[in-house]
Amino acid sequence: MAAAPPTPKGRPGWLATKATEVVELSSISSGDQQRDPLPSSELNRVLGGGVVPGSVVLLAGEPGVGKSTLLLQMAQYVAAKGEKVLYVSGEESPQQIKLRSDRLGFAGEGVLMLPETDLASVISQLDSMRPALAIVDSIQTLYTDDETSGPGSVGQVREAGLRLLRWAKDSGIPVFVSGHMTKDGSLAGPRVLEHMVDVVLYLESQEDGGYRVLRAGKNRFGATTEVGIFEMTEQGLADVADPSKALLSQRAGGSIGAALAPVVEGSRALLLEVQALTSPSQLPAPRRVANGVDYNRLLMLAAVGSRRAGLELSGQDIIVNVAGGFKIDEPAADLALVLAMASSLYNCPLDSEMFAFGEVGLSAEIRSVSQAQRRVTEAARLGLKTCVLPESCLEGLRVPQGMKAIGVRTLRQAANAVLSKDWNKRQARDQSADLNWGSEAALEPR
Repeated sequence: MAAAPPTPKGRPGWLATKATEVVELSSISSGDQQRDPLPSSELNRVLGGGVVPGSVVLLAGEPGVGKSTLLLQMAQYVAAKGEKVLYVSGEESPQQIKLRSDRLGFAGEGVLMLPETDLASVISQLDSMRPALAIVDSIQTLYTDDETSGPGSVGQVREAGLRLLRWAKDSGIPVFVSGHMTKDGSLAGPRVLEHMVDVVLYLESQEDGGYRVLRAGKNRFGATTEVGIFEMTEQGLADVADPSKALLSQRAGGSIGAALAPVVEGSRALLLEVQALTSPSQLPAPRRVANGVDYNRLLMLAAVGSRRAGLELSGQDIIVNVAGGFKIDEPAADLALVLAMASSLYNCPLDSEMFAFGEVGLSAEIRSVSQAQRRVTEAARLGLKTCVLPESCLEGLRVPQGMKAIGVRTLRQAANAVLSKDWNKRQARDQSADLNWGSEAALEPR
């Protein structure tokens, strides 16, 4: 990351000069703004290939999630190239940061510490040192005498963000800043801060505490759909290059109430295990617990399964979990979730080499989802042999050799295909049409 030449004295800031002249768009050269790739493939994925010179990146996350650790690792990556990094710390003392550096196995050469919260002093040091990378931890601790409010207020955060943005654009040096999160999960400070910066990253902790997910809420230089997955270790945040394989390595084969769902995050597909547990409820209103899936989505799928597909879920307590602490936001996991509930309800294990995807509608129809080929290809790479998917997705689908693709149109068809061979010769209890699973009779839940 080569530092740009200093801005000549008397020249207005970048924002002040943007309207001084009118230039035709076709005559503007995009230049050779090469990204500076980082050793972390997951960081590069989320940033769009690397760090863009002169960009301002805001990293937000809950307390203790690992923001400062990730920023220190960023400093380590750049310093390893023999370049200078200025680390402005308003929250921790240099001794505390040195302890973290020792834990990461990083001696700290090339990283210059500045324990300062005065914004004017920070800008002055940046001008005089011209580092290859500037890190500010955190923007809520900076203050300027031009604002009468205290540090962390709307006015102070807005002014700090604006001045850092001007300096980054004038100098061509990237600036990474960390930001606090409120208890409702939003970024602390004015909303305008997110509009000013070039990239907004959110570092999230999974519920089991082991994995961290880095998402881009905004990215002027890349896609916002990409995610990076890390594992918190004693040496800091380590890339998880193959998260599907890591998650499935702990999976017990043929588990009751567990189904695999391929979900798409950006340009990658992840195989996640959706788990369900049903139990006869002793309460007037059966309980529904959702970890990793939308609660209202669970209510809808349980109602559809009960009313349209003959699954006797209305009197059951239902607990749903996504293994690994991950969260699923897309409806493509609907089919796997309902099959997991049916497996638990009838005590029938699902094939360990089977996966399912598809959106479930209110009439129990299985609707098509996007990127079916990517989901199937990822499952084949991990050795899965059976795919249950919407029938409409079969058209044009290249099924890998050795894999069996079962297209279904309704939830009943999916249940017949997956559960019919595991009925364990139980006797039929109800011969009504609503509870008859094709050629199989309905079974009494556990």
